[in-house]
Amino acid sequence: MKDRTDSRIDPARPSIAKVIPLTTTRAIRGEFDYRLPEEGADAGIGSLLQVRFGGRAIVGVVAELAARSDLPEERLATAERVLPVRLPADLVELGQWLASEYCSTPARALQLMLPPGALSGAAERQLLVAAVTDAGRASLGDGTALSATQRAALERLARADGELLAAELGSELLRRLERRGLVSMRRTTRRLRVDRHAVSSVAAHAPALTAEQRAALGSVLASLARGARVAPFLLHGVTGSGKTEVYLAAAEAATQGGRSAIILVPEIALTPQALARFEARLGEVVAVLHSGLSDGQRRAEWLRLARGEARVCVGARSAVFAPLANLGLIVVDEEHESSYKHEGDPRYDAREVAERRAHVHGAVLIAGSATPRPESFARYARLPLRRRVDGRPLPAVEILDMRGSHHPLHARTRLALADVRRAGGKAIVLLNRRGWSNFLSCGECGRVWMCPNCEVALVLHRAGGFVACHHCGHRSRIPGRCPDCGSVAVARHGVGTERLEHELRAALGADASFPVLRLDADAPGIMARARTLERFAAAPAGLLVGTQMVAKGHDFADVALGVVLDADGTLRFPDFRAEERTFALVTQLAGRAGRGGSGHVLVQTMAPTARAIVLAAEHDSERFLAGELERRRALGYPPFRTLIRIVCGAVEADAVAAAAAALRERLDPPGATVLGPAP
Repeated sequence: MKDRTDSRIDPARPSIAKVIPLTTTRAIRGEFDYRLPEEGADAGIGSLLQVRFGGRAIVGVVAELAARSDLPEERLATAERVLPVRLPADLVELGQWLASEYCSTPARALQLMLPPGALSGAAERQLLVAAVTDAGRASLGDGTALSATQRAALERLARADGELLAAELGSELLRRLERRGLVSMRRTTRRLRVDRHAVSSVAAHAPALTAEQRAALGSVLASLARGARVAPFLLHGVTGSGKTEVYLAAAEAATQGGRSAIILVPEIALTPQALARFEARLGEVVAVLHSGLSDGQRRAEWLRLARGEARVCVGARSAVFAPLANLGLIVVDEEHESSYKHEGDPRYDAREVAERRAHVHGAVLIAGSATPRPESFARYARLPLRRRVDGRPLPAVEILDMRGSHHPLHARTRLALADVRRAGGKAIVLLNRRGWSNFLSCGECGRVWMCPNCEVALVLHRAGGFVACHHCGHRSRIPGRCPDCGSVAVARHGVGTERLEHELRAALGADASFPVLRLDADAPGIMARARTLERFAAAPAGLLVGTQMVAKGHDFADVALGVVLDADGTLRFPDFRAEERTFALVTQLAGRAGRGGSGHVLVQTMAPTARAIVLAAEHDSERFLAGELERRRALGYPPFRTLIRIVCGAVEADAVAAAAAALRERLDPPGATVLGPAP
């Protein structure tokens, strides 16, 4: 491997930069030699250069510095200028590894790591920020005439308790409020305050740890002290066992030792909760990175991390690329979540990238979950947390047999929800299917409305007035009649979260004292999901309905009842991970209940004897994982073998079949089994 140390140009030798042009085309690979410009004496590995490439000006990343070039002198061009943003040298190497590991290009990989505006060469910009004045705070309660939009903006500014980027709220709206003396505005280049959504209580001082927490933390601290390359840890703890306290203590130890840390969470909606906790414990050294921030916020936070002003980065999947020096700790919370996989190009897995970064830096990697992946359970050093903090019991889980039932809610479920309503308590209902109905069919000819791109059934979204494909995003208007036979007998089948929310509102008499809230991917924007969680946390009573998002690591102390509908739905997926995902879904939802006292969980299923559901009801993850590993060993699934899927696509079926067949003829890897091609 080449030495990628952060060297500088020596005036005594020629200044040649080997540059990776940041172009998306796959036809261009490798590094291209350029002379550094006169002002490039401080350039090094990771510097961004503007260069002429293919007759146009583009940006490239310096991958290496050399004393000479293999090109003839007359063919050697000079870079036009050095841009102000610079990638750390270790991220340049990581980008090249990422491209190789995930069959992409270094240019595409490196672009994942740059802050907004880097490719335009933008210097640090002055940003317009706003804050609520004392008069603005008073206006929220003294009867001042405010439109709904003005009130919402003032409430958000008041909640932020600081300045927010004006573009987030609307500059013109804020100017009108400024003229009334309700808002103050100014331009700044300093750090922007990210809008916080507090969805749980935060302890500023570390509580006393349990014996299991102390043992787990001791192993982590011993590895941190060694500072050498160590095996990753699996913090395997039941829900409510205090995994976050172990993360906090480990991050505190890393920063006190002069090192930095990355804390990954599986969903952007979970970052406010994690951010609040780490800021309360560690203060201003904490930054946040995720795609839900505005460009200005994300750039400001990226620069704080790159300059060393912040040394702990909290965020979703992309935060694994945080530009931190002297990395000492990486935490992957809820490591079982599939959202750590990036669906774009390169199709990286943030968990594997975290493992790579930890290995290169000699950092400690902690993967935490109550329902870890079998791959992690088999490979990582286990740190068990088998009991909830304060000795609180895990909630009792009751399996409800739905065979022969034609109503989406079991009678036992309806009774339990009504009891929660009467008692003024809280409940969470999970249905891993959004929309109003699963599919539409014609009552006369049997036609089912399918996606023209994916050949899967379209889901009805009544509120939006459309049917949609949840694979490719295709949408069309709700049909009024069948295009095949002309019948108006269009039947709706199944239940999604939208319809369930509507029916539960009516059944429970939802009002201001008992709100029914919905959390799924139909929410208008990423931060809208965080605000839904905030509303549910702040309400004294209520019901949260949603897809698997409602089961992902939320810490609500006052949820007494959890309900899983159609728990065996994921068992029917054509995926070798179907049982693993079913077990995780039931276990994780069960973990949201009873954190502040007694809790109860109802699991509705058409497969009441399924192994994944029975063991989830018993909270027996070790037995499930041991059995799952035996099954995978027998069938040749990961972690015992690697699976590679090659997907071919074309407009014409014959063309794609021919391409797949030709590709199959060329594949003959030693020691591997090749299946297909199959449609």
